[in-house]
Amino acid sequence: MSQQIKAEIKRLVKLIRQYNYEYYVLDAPSVSDLEYDSLLKRLEELEKEYPEYVSESSPTKQVGDYLRLDLEEVLHAYPMLSLAKAFSFEELKEFEDRIYKAIGRLPSYVCELKIDGIASTVHYEDGLLTLGATRGNGTIGENITQNMLAVKTLPKVLTSHETMEVRGEVYMSISSFEKTNEDRKKKGLTLFANPRNAAGGSLRQLDANITKERQLDHFAYSLVNPEKYGIRTHEELLTQLKKWGFNVNPEYRVCPSLDDVIKYIEEYTEKRKTLPYEIDGIVIKVNDLALYDEIGYTVKNPKWAIAYKFPAEVATTLLKDIFLTVGRTGMITPNAVMEPVLIAGTVVSRATLNNEDFIRQKDIRIGDYVRVRKAGEIIPEVIEVDYSRRSPNSKPYEMPKICPACQEPIVKKEKEAEYCCVNPACTGRKIEQIIHFASRQAMDIEGLGEKQTEILYSLGFIKTLADIYRLKDYRFELTQLERFGDKKVDNLLQAIERSKENTLDQFIFGLGIRFVGSKASKNLAKRYQSIDELKQAGFEELTNIPDIGGVMAQSIIDYFKNDNNLRLLEELKFLGVNPISQKEEGIPQIFSGMSIVLTGKLETLSRDEATKLIEERGGRSSSSVSKKTSFVVAGSDAGSKLDKAQALGIPVLTEEEFLAKLKE
Repeated sequence: MSQQIKAEIKRLVKLIRQYNYEYYVLDAPSVSDLEYDSLLKRLEELEKEYPEYVSESSPTKQVGDYLRLDLEEVLHAYPMLSLAKAFSFEELKEFEDRIYKAIGRLPSYVCELKIDGIASTVHYEDGLLTLGATRGNGTIGENITQNMLAVKTLPKVLTSHETMEVRGEVYMSISSFEKTNEDRKKKGLTLFANPRNAAGGSLRQLDANITKERQLDHFAYSLVNPEKYGIRTHEELLTQLKKWGFNVNPEYRVCPSLDDVIKYIEEYTEKRKTLPYEIDGIVIKVNDLALYDEIGYTVKNPKWAIAYKFPAEVATTLLKDIFLTVGRTGMITPNAVMEPVLIAGTVVSRATLNNEDFIRQKDIRIGDYVRVRKAGEIIPEVIEVDYSRRSPNSKPYEMPKICPACQEPIVKKEKEAEYCCVNPACTGRKIEQIIHFASRQAMDIEGLGEKQTEILYSLGFIKTLADIYRLKDYRFELTQLERFGDKKVDNLLQAIERSKENTLDQFIFGLGIRFVGSKASKNLAKRYQSIDELKQAGFEELTNIPDIGGVMAQSIIDYFKNDNNLRLLEELKFLGVNPISQKEEGIPQIFSGMSIVLTGKLETLSRDEATKLIEERGGRSSSSVSKKTSFVVAGSDAGSKLDKAQALGIPVLTEEEFLAKLKE
């Protein structure tokens, strides 16, 4: 294992160095920032866990990389450090915790847009621009003075005869980028991939006239030795830079707390597409400059600042392998094993490939670079292949023909895309059925998750759903198991007993009838008083129920024709699991026909409890705000949904007002 880890670190170092060269020298990266960030984050995690394999020349210890040999070197008197990155609000909380540990209190912050451009520094003597340089490797940069003089929004003469060094970002606006690429297309030249690459290629030209043609812009954001000019906070620094004549991004904001920082991030996550330039995140800095030395620095980053990177909606990564899983109904699903990649703030290394037809249509192969997204922001899925990066030795994927759990042959029914394991004794199917039955949306048996189910199944305590309700007879034996113990076992047994009081729709959903989801289960429970009533339902009767189509109706009928299923239901009834539909005659349908959105953190209700209260009263809980939304219930830390509701003039209720409405 140690040799595998060492080899993986070595591979990542080599790959990241290659991408650094493409990014810093060629201004033509072959991978996206998101893919690069994922690789770097993976390397950081491995080096943290295995410090014995860390090299001093690792990219994690370098600020930038590579200098152009045809440009004069500039030694930075004060290092130009890069910023550590955060990819989630949890990581921002960890950033604040480290600050609190260093200074013993919580500071205020300044948030700025993270412009996707080229970091640079400019020197002024008596108010005149005398030197411009790139960041380079943080210690040594490249002399680009003539090109900086060609940047239209960078002042060449200040309003004050000061001697200073100012740092900022050179960028290309979206309109200038489009014009530049249009000109290059007419000349038959290679197009720039994005504004950042275009800005990098333009800023490091040997001919400053080309730089001038590209119409670059500049935002100033930092000053070396600000205390020398009587500046005490970052907010004052930005204000003073504007007075001296610098272009400062106007979207910055002072945020008294981390909650305000998060609201700012949520606001600009929505607004970023309306800006005339590209941003790839938000920079957060402690406002009080006097705290900087106390909070400190690493070799590479200041500890008093961090860059929050926007979550990826789509990311590219390497598909390393394909494996099969079997679901509770026997359906076989191929899944991708991928190089870990950040999508929507979480690291993803697995994704669904749906079925064999999907793989064939997109010609997905092991070793391909694929684009991945989160379907419905939950399940990662592969959406396409980057064929330009395919190895000439790759081979089409051949679907295995046996079940990964029981090794029995799998079959593909006519007119269906998925293979199925039809072995009723399949271990994989049975375990998945139990996990589904105990899940939160079904019987909600807390303490009977995936790992616990696998352990109890392998030891013979649970083989069927009915066995769950016999576990109380084995309390002593369960307490002797590793990872269980008295308290955990008692909590589990209590949760099992409570589940007997669950609603009929939870029970129907928990049975795992093919094609019958949570919504259909609710509609069935509204129509039928009990499982015994549902058992007698005919095809025509079922298809008259909302959202129940022909395929689902036939699946329900087939379920109740199966002798094994009928025996299971009788066993469950004998063990006390026979829920009766809770008819809604006594519940006023005050939300009938309404679409209601929940946002933020509710204090007295969980999201599931609030949704249930809405649905019991005839309403529908929606995940997004639109003109059709009846009203929004906003808890603490409500974000963009609240802003959208206010912009559309949709009524907004507090949790207290919502609860009061329920009592009307």
